[in-house]
Amino acid sequence: MIQTIDIDIRGHICPSCLLLTLKEMNNNVAAIRTGNTELVVVTDDRQATTTIPAMADRMGFCAEVVRMDDGYHIRIYRCNIGTTP
Repeated sequence: MIQTIDIDIRGHICPSCLLLTLKEMNNNVAAIRTGNTELVVVTDDRQATTTIPAMADRMGFCAEVVRMDDGYHIRIYRCNIGTTP
């Protein structure tokens, strides 16, 4: 079962959104790389929907952005579960 870590950064604007997410990613990078953990970031800052996925990509992770009633949900997870990033 995959553990989900929820990060609610609504009310923050970039670059704060990016820095808060980066901190959580760095704290959990080993678990994300194993595929056992994913992060779900909830934000209301539209700029974060481009900066956070771009940073996740540079770190070798996948990111999906979904528009929800409460803002944007950005799911960060290991790409290609069958391989090591």
